[in-house]
Amino acid sequence: MMGLTEGVFLIVCGAQFTLGILVNGFIGLVNGRSWFKTKRMSLSDFIIATLALSRIILLCIILTDSFLIVFSVNEHDSGIIMQIIDVFWTFTNHLSIWFATCLGVLYCLKIAIFSHPTFLWLKWRVSRVMVWMLLGALLLSCGSTTSLINEFKLYSVLRGIEATRNVTEHFRKKRNEYYLIHVLGTLWYLPPLVVSLASYFLLIFSLGRHTRQMLQNSTSSRDPSTEAHKRAIRIILSFFFLFLLYFLAFLIASFGNFLPKTKMAKMIGEVMTMFYPAGHSFIVILGNSKLKQTFVEMLRCESGHLKPGSKGPIFS
Repeated sequence: MMGLTEGVFLIVCGAQFTLGILVNGFIGLVNGRSWFKTKRMSLSDFIIATLALSRIILLCIILTDSFLIVFSVNEHDSGIIMQIIDVFWTFTNHLSIWFATCLGVLYCLKIAIFSHPTFLWLKWRVSRVMVWMLLGALLLSCGSTTSLINEFKLYSVLRGIEATRNVTEHFRKKRNEYYLIHVLGTLWYLPPLVVSLASYFLLIFSLGRHTRQMLQNSTSSRDPSTEAHKRAIRIILSFFFLFLLYFLAFLIASFGNFLPKTKMAKMIGEVMTMFYPAGHSFIVILGNSKLKQTFVEMLRCESGHLKPGSKGPIFS
């Protein structure tokens, strides 16, 4: 029978899931509608749209995992269904993180101002760089998923040896190998984190230089370039902090079996995990002029500030 704690857990997860679907669905609908009207989509819109789609899938997987924690703990811990969910979660999760990283790199290359030859070479070939980054993201996501599948195979071997109660040196060796693979699996998160940090610091340095130039020329520091720098920095910084929170939640959910009150630890990790796909996407909306304007117009329509039958500039 489901207790009060499980009921509250499912309500919170359901609320976060609904919010995440609405936010990411809004991004997909706006960019999809724009593409349908113009038959063209900018590189940033494409990355944002694919990011939103990957997060919708990720939210569905996390919600399924939440129901398993409450209604089928044994299946969640060791069943084949859980292994399938883990494979899809790992692939979609890494793909989503890399899409957010690609977005930060795109903002950095388009907005930051540097005269270094390498940076200029990347800036002039930004479309090609993004294509290669997206392909690399797909390959790395497949690599992390393959690593997880190998971990499952090794885990099955360990369970088979343990069932015979024949704890030999071979068993200890396989167990240590399993623990090593499990820990090394978290290192797949390191490359996007490093790339995001590099983009963030480059934008900070570029903003500092640009601000000094504006002050030397007695020009207002609130010019379009400065505002673009600040918006990009906010998006990348929010991704960084939400990613750290998400990674902490992922560790809690993944290593819940090693913590006291296993089920409670997993539920806490699950709730923290669901906050990231919705929270960062909302910040992306506020940092993107087209999405923000459409969002504001939609709120005005809902609050009755626009007359019935009238249309804002975005909807015309």
